[in-house]
Amino acid sequence: MTIRPSLTRHPGSFHARAALLLSIALLTIGLTGCREEEVKVEELLPSVSVYRVDAVSLKEEIRASGDLQARFHTLISAEVAGRVTELSIDEGGAVAEGAVVLEIDPQRRNLDLAAAQARLAQARANLRKQSSQTRRIQELRSQNVASIQQLEEAETALALAKSDVRAEEAEVGVARRAVADSSVTAPFAGIVARRSVELGEFVQAGTTLFELVSLDPLEAIFSLTELDTERVREGQHARISVGAFPDRTFDAVVTFVAPTVDPATRTLRIKAEVDNAEGLLRPGLFARVNLGVAERQDVMMVPVEALLQRAGGVSVYRLVEGDRVERVRVETGSTVGDRVEIRDGLEPGDWIVRRGHGGLADGMMVVVRDGARAPIAKAERPAQGTDS
Repeated sequence: MTIRPSLTRHPGSFHARAALLLSIALLTIGLTGCREEEVKVEELLPSVSVYRVDAVSLKEEIRASGDLQARFHTLISAEVAGRVTELSIDEGGAVAEGAVVLEIDPQRRNLDLAAAQARLAQARANLRKQSSQTRRIQELRSQNVASIQQLEEAETALALAKSDVRAEEAEVGVARRAVADSSVTAPFAGIVARRSVELGEFVQAGTTLFELVSLDPLEAIFSLTELDTERVREGQHARISVGAFPDRTFDAVVTFVAPTVDPATRTLRIKAEVDNAEGLLRPGLFARVNLGVAERQDVMMVPVEALLQRAGGVSVYRLVEGDRVERVRVETGSTVGDRVEIRDGLEPGDWIVRRGHGGLADGMMVVVRDGARAPIAKAERPAQGTDS
């Protein structure tokens, strides 16, 4: 007898299996739908790259640029009128301090002085004579021989004689000054940059005679931003470089720090005295100034591209609650390479948006990308100083 297996099964067992398969199918469809919805929501949110803010040790060189100028540079003009009778300078020539470089008819000035001295001697003689007469009138008046009118006239004549003497003394002083001014001397040691007169030329008082410039020392004049003003002081050493000598630097010392910041440029004017004993440097050269290296601790630096420049100031977007951003106004400091110092507004450990600012608004949700697509609020944060 052959026994065949039955093709029929228990009705309850069949329905249970069917229900189980249906549940699995529905769960699969539901999970797939959730993932698709999540992906769609994620695709609608801005994608950003972030950067972690940390406090670092910062070494920076304080650099500036400016111009070299002569510390002493002046135009020498004639103080008396007359003919140039002696000329001992030429353009480019060196002169010593106090040296006579030009004379304007000193013989005539000496004659004027002699005439003034003669007039002074005459006035003094007249004063002595008038003094004697006044004393005699006073004696006669005491004896009631001379009248009061005669005494008054004598005293008036004596006062006029004294005034004449003082006037002639002043004239002698003016003549002596003219004699001194007829010999033009160099007020400081330097180089004649330009000569404006020739021998035998007649000049008037105020005519420019020559231009004198001192080449040692020179001054480097430059400006620093208000953020760097606390790191410069008088007596500080500096190094100067110029394009004409790219392989050399020249010693300098800060001699002047402006007491106020220019409100128009927010910069501070600085002067540094430059040693030019070799005479290689010239006024007017463009100078690069290096004030040395300054080291500061616990400085927060962020990428330049993370900053937003607006009319109200500088700001960044900071991540909060994992996947939201808030706009924070910050105060910036020094710039080193592609990094900017943040002096206020952020704390070490903050995450800020480095790239992807377009379309962001305060409180908006974002997606932080880390290579592959990541779920919202679950994207891994990048290492410090790296993009994600």
